[in-house]
Amino acid sequence: MTRIAFTNATLFDATTGGFEEADLVIANDRIVEVGKDLDADEVIDCTDRFILPGLIDTHVHVMFSHLDFMKQMHTPFSYRFYAAMDNLRRTLETGITSVRDAGGADAGVRQAVDEGVIRGPRLQIAIAMLSQTGGHGDGWMPSGGHFRLFTAYPGVPDNIVDGPEHMRVKVREMLRAGADVIKVATSGGVLSPNDDPKHAHFDDDELAMLVKEASNQGKWVMAHAQATDGIKNAIRAGIRSIEHGIYLDDEAIEMMVEQGTYLVPTLIAPTGVRKAAAKGVQIAESSLRKAEEVEEAHRASFRKAVQAGVKIAMGTDSGVTPHGDNLEELEIMADLGMAKPDVLRASTMVAAELMGVDHEVGSLEPGKLADFVILDGHPLDFGGFKDHIEHVWKDGRLAI
Repeated sequence: MTRIAFTNATLFDATTGGFEEADLVIANDRIVEVGKDLDADEVIDCTDRFILPGLIDTHVHVMFSHLDFMKQMHTPFSYRFYAAMDNLRRTLETGITSVRDAGGADAGVRQAVDEGVIRGPRLQIAIAMLSQTGGHGDGWMPSGGHFRLFTAYPGVPDNIVDGPEHMRVKVREMLRAGADVIKVATSGGVLSPNDDPKHAHFDDDELAMLVKEASNQGKWVMAHAQATDGIKNAIRAGIRSIEHGIYLDDEAIEMMVEQGTYLVPTLIAPTGVRKAAAKGVQIAESSLRKAEEVEEAHRASFRKAVQAGVKIAMGTDSGVTPHGDNLEELEIMADLGMAKPDVLRASTMVAAELMGVDHEVGSLEPGKLADFVILDGHPLDFGGFKDHIEHVWKDGRLAI
């Protein structure tokens, strides 16, 4: 067992948010020691370098590469799997070694990464987002045609569900297909043409069935929840994380603090819609209008959540924005009032806790997987973070 020591580095403590000068020793795929003057077979000098735990993005769509739906309709179905290889590589290059895919990736994509067939961060997958008829995941168009981002095929069940008993079946189908987490839309959204981000979706009995069936198999639920009532319904049902959380009021925030519900803000997502339109991508006028309407409310809700002490995990909705631009989320979080060390904690330890993998990743501690990032600049310089990345290690191997 070869011991490799990374010496004279400044390590980020994801538990406290502080920094310490120390050496890091790994063997095989694990961190084995953290301290000073440690024995090793191989030494890598990291003077003037910072070492962080591998970053974690808790909301991505690795199978989605752009917002040009017309282009997607004219692209062969299997092309998305090859494009995903590039999306995964770009994500890994930003220092992100673990992600939670919020819909699109199936068990085969996860297995290909796990077995080293393709390079990328390790994946938790939701398979597809459960949506009510006419909801955020329903691809029915005013023309009468259908365009579904979550196309059903072997490995990805159909995602439209109505009623508690139908919900029971759909959750079981997603779990059978290999879902690590169940995703549901408890409100409308921006990119869907026929709903409103301010309207709640699904009744309480449907959500209760959803959480019950997921819990029966030891799985959590994440909720696309933008509407105030949709957020509250999700919290009351026992859903673990609120994705986006655009219209948070004081009561919703208080409920999140009391229940320990996580917020995954995805602050760069609305700006991604506007930027795509500015580059000439044809986006429906209703979606552009909604993107503009939600942006300020989204940021105001995030500020209030930070001040109230809501648990916040970093997530980007990448796929709506380009893969590889994930770290822009960190800068926005800091600009909106979150302390920079807390932003890093949200991107490491807190994200790992949300995903239930904090015993394996999220901090630089003996026994955990050797996932870490080496930077030649200060990690609190979020604007230059990506340019400062020298190397990314995953599972004790040099990945980038």
